[in-house]
Amino acid sequence: MGFIPIFIMLGAGGLLFFLTVKNALLRKLNLQKELLSKLNSLNPELGFLVGDATDPDLLTQRLKNKQLDKQTTENALSIIRELKVNRIQYNALLKNPPYNWVGTIARFQKI
Repeated sequence: MGFIPIFIMLGAGGLLFFLTVKNALLRKLNLQKELLSKLNSLNPELGFLVGDATDPDLLTQRLKNKQLDKQTTENALSIIRELKVNRIQYNALLKNPPYNWVGTIARFQKI
């Protein structure tokens, strides 16, 4: 009986860690998609602005070139800031050693 419960507990702990990290990474990816769709639905003109671009710096540059009212621009910039923060947090999470193992196994890629 000796080592079997120890191995079972270690396996369960590893599986729980894997599932927790995978869930956190999926939430970050879903938040990124939600923010992009929110930016698309903010104003019909911004839908053409965003297109397939997901880089917040490119979106900011396109927004500055487009002449919109102040309120819409401020709302769009706040969403773009959230996109930047989420991308930085997600990529930083994938760089850390125990999390990048889960990212490699579950085939997560940088944003």
